[in-house]
Amino acid sequence: MKPDVDLPAPKHGLLLAHYLTVRNVAVSRGFYADVFGGEVVMEENPAMVKVANSWIIMNPGGGPTPDKPGVTLEAPPSGDRASSFLNVRVADIAAFYSHAVARGAEFLTAPIDRGSELRCYLRDPDGYLIEVGQSTGLLRGITAETSADSG
Repeated sequence: MKPDVDLPAPKHGLLLAHYLTVRNVAVSRGFYADVFGGEVVMEENPAMVKVANSWIIMNPGGGPTPDKPGVTLEAPPSGDRASSFLNVRVADIAAFYSHAVARGAEFLTAPIDRGSELRCYLRDPDGYLIEVGQSTGLLRGITAETSADSG
């Protein structure tokens, strides 16, 4: 590793990075670098991709360790249930959508106008759900409707 590598290590305060348990580090690392224009900071152990002002950290799963006793990390099971998702905000959702599709990303739908934003979802190679949104009406004070399906 080069000494000038931009690692997620704050000089003051804190920073947030998102850790993903993945089945295939190379595939997931390539996905976040290609689709999101990320910079691979570390290849493995753990893999790190800097995306804009954030980092995606990836490693295979594993059993408990002394600092997380009783906890086993594993990639999500396949299926249509999710308890969290990565939220990505873009300046131009049409441009991002075209870029991502050209690089093999598969979206659940094309971007949909929700009044306060344009929004769509895709899954990464391990099935993690990713929301991609562009604020539109929200910038003019229009908020999303409250309903059971607005999440």
